[in-house]
Amino acid sequence: MDLSELERDNTGRCRLNSPVPSVCRKEPCVLGVDEAGRGPVLGPMVYAICYCPLSRLADLEALKVADSKTLSESERHRLFAKMEEDGDFVGWALDVLSPNLISTSMLGRVKYNLNSLSHDTATGLMQYALDQGVKVAQVFVDTVGPPETYQERLQQRFPGVEVTVKAKADVLYPVVSAASICAKVARDQAVKNWKFVEKLQDLDADYGSGYPNDPKTKAWLREHVDPVFGFPQFVRFSWRTAQSILEKEAEDVTWEDSQTGDQEGLRRIKSYFSEGPRARLPHRYFQERGLESATIL
Repeated sequence: MDLSELERDNTGRCRLNSPVPSVCRKEPCVLGVDEAGRGPVLGPMVYAICYCPLSRLADLEALKVADSKTLSESERHRLFAKMEEDGDFVGWALDVLSPNLISTSMLGRVKYNLNSLSHDTATGLMQYALDQGVKVAQVFVDTVGPPETYQERLQQRFPGVEVTVKAKADVLYPVVSAASICAKVARDQAVKNWKFVEKLQDLDADYGSGYPNDPKTKAWLREHVDPVFGFPQFVRFSWRTAQSILEKEAEDVTWEDSQTGDQEGLRRIKSYFSEGPRARLPHRYFQERGLESATIL
């Protein structure tokens, strides 16, 4: 899977897709939707669709696709390679959403929560398949939030398509299992090859599962938080786990219009630039611009 676009710029989102099999533009197709990486505090979230003609659904089932969470990494890669080999009737597309995009969406002035982001990404991929000429007749979606509400929303958006939204759809429907494999393979590769623009010193790539309740992940977050600039862009800083570590490990800020009585005991942000022993090099923002602390103002 070619993720070179993401590796060049991992601050936003990117879309990848297979060629559309010609048969999928001629025959009614079934399409599955699933995601990988919704819960972790580290790395991107990936949404994927997989589709094939209804007449070839049995051939897709014969590949023995299953929920990606039940498969080993080698099994997922083997099944994805097999789907690529069967590109004459199987197609896929996916959206990779960076941690930076997720966090800035959730913490913006106009809040854009993770459920809405997930719904809109799934809808966008379904529309993309239709725009590419895929004759989508049936859609199966692994739910985010209440399945009844989600299904009604998608059915209104795509009135000419039979939509089914279920919990555990990646277990119930092989075409959703296939989508989950595409999403998980892409996320695994994105995490493994992540380019840290921050040029961190002594970077420890062993950050555990990436889930917020993993002690190894929490330890990695504490080790790689900058006292002023916070976390690398690999981290979803909108997650409560990341926010809690920021509150404990990073510098507090005293705003000029704050009441001084409410700020007793807090260090001013200017203390970061003062002379004295420091456990780490200045942030890359200062190094790249050749900036040093001013001794006389």
